[in-house]
Amino acid sequence: MTLTIRDAVRADAPVILGFIIDLATYEKAADAVDATVDSLTDTLFGPKPAARAVIAEKDGRPVGFAIFFYSYSTWQARKGLYLEDLYVAPEARGTGAGKALLRHLARIALTEGCGRFEWSVLDWNAPAIRVYDAIGAKPQSEWIRYRLTGDDLAAFADGDAMKTGDQDA
Repeated sequence: MTLTIRDAVRADAPVILGFIIDLATYEKAADAVDATVDSLTDTLFGPKPAARAVIAEKDGRPVGFAIFFYSYSTWQARKGLYLEDLYVAPEARGTGAGKALLRHLARIALTEGCGRFEWSVLDWNAPAIRVYDAIGAKPQSEWIRYRLTGDDLAAFADGDAMKTGDQDA
């Protein structure tokens, strides 16, 4: 078995979408996927890419992917690498593909001068947490992640949202 990691190219958009759908299904959120081949092509390979992607291949066949982008740390005054998604197909799990994707991204982070490499994991995803613990990653339990999406995002942006709590926030 030959495992390689390469930069994704425009022609990979359908494969990436398939992996995204598989990942969302695994995470019990398949109905939340709005991505399309066209939207992925635009946001990953268009004139102003929002993120980058890499593909893991086993014997020349795609078996996984990772999508990442750069964040910024004011405390470090340096960019960071944020892993948005990582997925390895079930038939390739246990082959080292996931760890190879993480190591590849760690190398990119160092080469690009990043001060940190971060990601989130669902609290019930014990197999992923075991891998992250094994490679020396540390959970950031003091932080609580927040999100605004959809109608809540639009309402807040329009000034219509103060659902509960302090009006001075």
